[in-house]
Amino acid sequence: MSKNVLTPKPCKIIDITKESNIERTFRVETDIVPKHGQFLQISIPRFGEAPISVSGIGDGYLDFTIRAVGKVTDELFKLEPEDTIFLRGPYGIGWPLEKFKGKNVVIIAGGTGVAPVRSMINKFYDDPSYVKNLDLIFGFKNESGILFHKELEKWKERFNTIYTLDNGEKEGWETGVVTAHLEKLPFKDFGDNYEVIIVGPPIMMHFTALDLLKLGVTEEKIWVSFERKMSCAVGKCGHCRIDETYVCLEGPVFNYTKAKTLLD
Repeated sequence: MSKNVLTPKPCKIIDITKESNIERTFRVETDIVPKHGQFLQISIPRFGEAPISVSGIGDGYLDFTIRAVGKVTDELFKLEPEDTIFLRGPYGIGWPLEKFKGKNVVIIAGGTGVAPVRSMINKFYDDPSYVKNLDLIFGFKNESGILFHKELEKWKERFNTIYTLDNGEKEGWETGVVTAHLEKLPFKDFGDNYEVIIVGPPIMMHFTALDLLKLGVTEEKIWVSFERKMSCAVGKCGHCRIDETYVCLEGPVFNYTKAKTLLD
């Protein structure tokens, strides 16, 4: 009998890290091994389920960085280590890592958009020869919304980083939205050997992509990830459908040649 892809698996919470007042990272014991950029459905009986991108992949565990924004996530925030949640997946198309190999990679992320690229960045950190260079531009609304404090410092030691706050000041950080810092990226030095990743709210991805195009970045060099509301995750319910595209099946990662018509 074939495995039912809609059947959730019970999994134990190993650890919970408070990232901010409204975001926490849940480390969950599981033998599920997703690709970087894929998502799973997390469910709590009687409360429902929510699609969550994987923010960390380890030996026998996965990390999920979650913002409390609704019934399911609010209930998740009441749980403690040793409690059980249910996972099904993984689903979707992840980051095209083979395309990034040996290239100059730029990652531009806003707020919780850092979560879907965290596991991939840690892969590049653990395997320094995988990409030629890595440039990170991360923006947060304010200091209280900063995620992954320790890893941001760790990545700063290895990669080219620009961390910025929309509002307020922080020592060693820039100010302003991420698009204000795009001209600092050394695209002229990259030649044609680069790829750009954008993750964040749709409006942020939209304007970041437009500004990159003005800087001479071609559409096929840009990749985005959609955090769009999904339900079944297997293309049956239509909740994530944009025109004729089912984000849960064809995404959440898209090349901008396709994504430019989906950024609604």
